Amino acid sequence: MTDRKLIKVCGMTEGENIRAVEALGVDLIGFIFYPRSPRFARSVPSYLPERAGRVGVFVDSGYDEIMLLRDEFGLEYAQLHGAEPPEFCERLRRAGLRVIKAFGIGPAGDGLPAADSGYAEACDLYLFDTRSAGYGGSGRAFEWEALRHYSERVPFFLSGGVGPDSVISIEHIENDMFVGVDLNSRFELSPGVKDVASLAAFIESLTYRNTLDNK
Repeated sequence: MTDRKLIKVCGMTEGENIRAVEALGVDLIGFIFYPRSPRFARSVPSYLPERAGRVGVFVDSGYDEIMLLRDEFGLEYAQLHGAEPPEFCERLRRAGLRVIKAFGIGPAGDGLPAADSGYAEACDLYLFDTRSAGYGGSGRAFEWEALRHYSERVPFFLSGGVGPDSVISIEHIENDMFVGVDLNSRFELSPGVKDVASLAAFIESLTYRNTLDNK
């Protein structure tokens, strides 16, 4: 790795837990608006991030619903995990949201977006997650080696199975478009409540190894 990786912590639900995670210096904090998720954000928590960017996670939600939650939670990003077409992504961008399009990647690395998909012109970032029936949060990793074959110019986050023991594997991902990691189920005390100490240790280790690489 040659650059500092962005840290996104997703699936948060409790105000004081959000405050503690933000104090670690993370870049983005995500709220899941998919009712079937165990990390579903049912209401606005007692504390919302003031420094970290606020990300809303959606699965085939309508435009009006996303706009309502944007205003309610002060969202800056929309992360889309469903079958939302490029035209929908572009519409959200015109409304002032930055768009992260998620792609479910199979065990052998299948599912990376094709060059002619139309998403590259309509999205700010991609997120590569492990393909699952629950649209993420599975705690399982796909074959990260496949990311060396990703050749588009849209920066991406790595998700799916990233855990406390993933630092060295992350270091060996070779792709200039790899800009950050998405941390969720493997850093939890319970669904929606993050283990702050585990996150702090991971971030410190990732930062330390990055510093060594840049000497």
